[in-house]
Amino acid sequence: MTEAQTLPPDARPMANRFRGFLPVVVDVETGGFDCRRHALLQVAAVFLRRSPDNHLRRDRTLSLHVRPFEGALLDPKSLEVNGIDPFHPLRIAHPEDQALGRLFSEVRREVKINQCKRAILVGHNAHFDLGFVHTAAERCGIRRNPFHPFSSLDTVSLAALAYGQTVLAKAAEAAGFGWDSEAAHSAAYDAEMTADLFCTITNRWQDSAGIPEAAALPPTAPT
Repeated sequence: MTEAQTLPPDARPMANRFRGFLPVVVDVETGGFDCRRHALLQVAAVFLRRSPDNHLRRDRTLSLHVRPFEGALLDPKSLEVNGIDPFHPLRIAHPEDQALGRLFSEVRREVKINQCKRAILVGHNAHFDLGFVHTAAERCGIRRNPFHPFSSLDTVSLAALAYGQTVLAKAAEAAGFGWDSEAAHSAAYDAEMTADLFCTITNRWQDSAGIPEAAALPPTAPT
């Protein structure tokens, strides 16, 4: 088998760790807060690996710039925060359907090699990212969406439990990662910090409480 079809030798499949779900850390940068009216401008996904001792670690990041869909609204305040110029001549951006097609293809590949049934989005305020991803997929007529339609794993709740913090920057600092304010609000940077936070909290719980190996999964996809 080629590398594209299997996990590296030092990784275990994720199949029995999260009830058949594959956690994929996602962050989006947008032109506002309304997923139906405001543009999706950047999406990043961080893929994780599971070591033989059940620890999770960040593996690789896919980051894609996205062209605003026709008629999309762009809130100047949102653009000021994320620093994106949607129409900059040097910005290499893809139409929504192509960007999501690439993202979903990579996610489906990871689902397969991890012997999972479906992906579950991990995010900081995950409902925001999930809403933009699902709405863009619907707008593009994409039917093979690998993410669960409504379930997600939110590092806001996890960080509140573990560190008493809900803001990503504060939680990252509490976890000992530090925070680069100049790199922040890039989808790739925020997704990677969210992934590190998710892995750290999950690994700490694994070490302190222990997570039993799940029973064999049913042949049908979990819901």
